[in-house]
Amino acid sequence: MTRYNVLVTGGSGFIASHCILQLLAAGHTVRATIRSLDKQASIRNVLQDAGASHLDNLSFVAADLLEDDGWAEAVADIDYVLHVASPVHPGHVDNENDVIRPAREGTLRVLRAARDAAVKRVVLTSAFHAVSWGHPHSDHVFTEADWTILDGPGVDAYGKSKTIAERAAWDFVAQEGRGMELTSMLPVAVMGMVMGREISGSNHVIQRLLNGTMPAVPNIYFPVVDAEDVASAHIAAMDNPAAAGQRFLLSNGPAISMRDIAGILKAELGAAASRVPTRTIPNFVLRLAGMFRPEIKAIVPDLGYAKRTSNDKARRLLKWAPHSSRGAITTAARSMVSKGLADPPA
Repeated sequence: MTRYNVLVTGGSGFIASHCILQLLAAGHTVRATIRSLDKQASIRNVLQDAGASHLDNLSFVAADLLEDDGWAEAVADIDYVLHVASPVHPGHVDNENDVIRPAREGTLRVLRAARDAAVKRVVLTSAFHAVSWGHPHSDHVFTEADWTILDGPGVDAYGKSKTIAERAAWDFVAQEGRGMELTSMLPVAVMGMVMGREISGSNHVIQRLLNGTMPAVPNIYFPVVDAEDVASAHIAAMDNPAAAGQRFLLSNGPAISMRDIAGILKAELGAAASRVPTRTIPNFVLRLAGMFRPEIKAIVPDLGYAKRTSNDKARRLLKWAPHSSRGAITTAARSMVSKGLADPPA
């Protein structure tokens, strides 16, 4: 297998950590961006605890999505970039630009630096939020051909940020890329093994169920994907000729309800899931609460609606074979329990 020099942005993040773990295992040389080099020792420790091999092939460079400094050094002599870094703020935020600006500007900053350094391809971590938000409820099966409707119902700042940033990336590569290739990844709700002690993304759902801070479950559904599978898809897309210029929706099957997630935790974890709720919050209660609480209002449009997805393209072109939703949920939960991250908040 060919070994490459790979840059992973946002090296301390959840998906990025899984990417680094797999890249090192495959023998690649990895450089990761972090905002402060003070974090590099702790990141190495986290990766080592997760079973990382070849840690001598990992280095770090300081770079911020909102600053030019560091990016020329980050991309020097790099073959492929996995641009994973982006603010993750689903739900209500007071100022949308606090999420949208770093996502868009940071993506363009990385792409310019990569282009100027003659990087072959950038694999961009976008999100399902750039695909399925703002659409009317129907039996439509979402694919890579779909885009979020920015002014549609239920579109939050995070959804706007991922959509705007990805569109800007495709426009940049088409107009100013000078032959550099782009591939984008569109993962649904990402769950899986926690590395370190930080809970990120959809793993928060698992944590809140386990620690009892969610006394009852809303009638909402998630299409789920394992973090390990998201990372493997990124790496498979790096040098696959068929992946150039493509979007890939990463989902591992039908959407699963919060109630079913709770049931899986109860069945798989036994006593460790004693605080997981079994009651469902009626939709009318959430609609009423959404009139006064913006964070609840954000989920109201999708109450009772299970979005349908297709992962056919990733399976076909990337030979991608994801784990089950049950596996992702269970892996996430067990890693939290083992680290003491499922305990009730103090």
